[in-house]
Amino acid sequence: MASNNSWPQVQARPLIIGAVLIGAGAMAALAGLVVGGSHLISSTRKWVQEMEVPPSELAKAKWAQARAAANAGASAWRSGSLGNGAPPE
Repeated sequence: MASNNSWPQVQARPLIIGAVLIGAGAMAALAGLVVGGSHLISSTRKWVQEMEVPPSELAKAKWAQARAAANAGASAWRSGSLGNGAPPE
């Protein structure tokens, strides 16, 4: 006759070994993330330091260009100028 126990019979040893291996794998992955991340940050800092124009200054210049272009476009649109001397149709 079968027993009324509906739970599977498991052994603790394989579960413990599996948990230890998962923990070791997680620690190895974390170590890889730290090594790779620190190298990436270090090389990015070196690259930025070697730039002739710092990224913040480049961003300011590009923002000023975009703002001037938007203002020029808005002004031309308001005045109806096509920029080629021809009147708008």
